[in-house]
Amino acid sequence: MASATRIRNILLRTPVLLAAVAIMVAAIAVVVAMQSPAFAQEQGWSLRDLFFPRRAERVYPPAPQLQRPKPRKKVRAAPAQPAEPQIQAVEKAPDARTVLVVGDFMASGLAEGLQELFADNAGIRVVDKSKGSSGFVRDDFYNWSKEIGPLLESEKPAAVLVMLGSNDRQQMKVGNEREPPRSDVWTMAYEARTKDLGKAISAAKVPFLWVGMPAFKLSRMSADMLAFNDIYKAAAEASGGEFVDIWEGFVDESGAFVSTGPDVSGQPVRLRADDGINLTRAGKRKVAFYAEKPLLKLLGLASPTGVPAAPAPASPKVAKPEGTPPALADRTQPMLLDDPALDGASELLGAAPRPKSEPVSPAEKLVVEGVASKPSPGRADEFSARPQPAAPATGKSGTAAGSGPDTTTAIRR
Repeated sequence: MASATRIRNILLRTPVLLAAVAIMVAAIAVVVAMQSPAFAQEQGWSLRDLFFPRRAERVYPPAPQLQRPKPRKKVRAAPAQPAEPQIQAVEKAPDARTVLVVGDFMASGLAEGLQELFADNAGIRVVDKSKGSSGFVRDDFYNWSKEIGPLLESEKPAAVLVMLGSNDRQQMKVGNEREPPRSDVWTMAYEARTKDLGKAISAAKVPFLWVGMPAFKLSRMSADMLAFNDIYKAAAEASGGEFVDIWEGFVDESGAFVSTGPDVSGQPVRLRADDGINLTRAGKRKVAFYAEKPLLKLLGLASPTGVPAAPAPASPKVAKPEGTPPALADRTQPMLLDDPALDGASELLGAAPRPKSEPVSPAEKLVVEGVASKPSPGRADEFSARPQPAAPATGKSGTAAGSGPDTTTAIRR
């Protein structure tokens, strides 16, 4: 009963509390309205607006401001490099002569340079039969001494160019042993393999050029290439071929490797790639430039465009009727170099001396014999005793007779 009485008392007091709260809220609203009468007049403010504000009076959180991305600075692109002109090769004739190029990846660059060289010649076709990873050391991968014969039979080239050896800085299997590069056994086997290739080309009776290796970025590799070039030169000359040395085209004045240098026209260009091994287009063209003259000589051409080399002019032969006596040749007598008349003299300098019977000039006696001529009286070199003049007669006073008083100031003793 006590709890029920307590709840009833609370319920009876609740309307009183609510009424008190409503009066307090109304009082606060009146105070606010009195402080801002202009706002109440304009908006028609009432007690309802305190609990249910109008839409225009609602406070909304500020809308998030979207940050505009900062404008990026325009980076000027590097000027585009002019594209290299594409070489439009003329159509080759059906009977065009073949220039065969064999070797490794360096030989492939040589072939590209030669194709550009003979692009305007319809009578010359450059055939690239190089194997990029081949060499003399790994004959198990590709044996050039055995493969060159079938290539020559199928292509029937007018000339062959060999460029090989950039992959050969490695061990070689000789018998059952692996020999280090450039050891004595390795070098003997290497020389034998290069000579076998030269003999195989020579046996086919095809003229060939052996193009040497250039310098490389690694100094040790360049040193090996110098030694290889000596072997290639000996192998080429032993088989009747010609060695083409291109070393000077890819080093500076001190003999060090350079990646840039003059091209075939003398303009400074980049000749090697960043790895210091491969050739750029200008480098390939420069290698072909070194092989150009000897190759044109083998092909009998005066220029890459196909102009044949002019033969030596022969003297015209005029037919003479039989029985005609030979014409007298009006020839000028040969000139003698020891003829003194050429200089308007009667004898040459250093001629035989005169006979002793001939008179000798005083100057010749002094120079040749060292004998001076007799001095003439009164000459500066005449030192003989000269006669003294006679002393005049003196008087008692000690003066010469007939002479005046002595006016000398010398001290007399």
